[in-house]
Amino acid sequence: MIQLRGMQMHRFLMKVLHEKQPVEIIYVSDKQNITQRTILVHEMNPNYIRAYCFLRKQNRLFKLDNILSVFPIKQKEPYIS
Repeated sequence: MIQLRGMQMHRFLMKVLHEKQPVEIIYVSDKQNITQRTILVHEMNPNYIRAYCFLRKQNRLFKLDNILSVFPIKQKEPYIS
């Protein structure tokens, strides 16, 4: 698993936004609850990202400062016989 932070995280989120690829994030809420979520980024600004959250099954607004890490979804290897 490759975890990204800071500028690497921002560049990676911009990439998945343009490629329309879901990613995994570790997120801490304002109430200090930590969750792992799969999201599909729709929009980014300097402070927030708007994304579809597969955990909550709805569009959500995520504070960039509250994203502890982001990493690509591990693709399952095809079965070869």
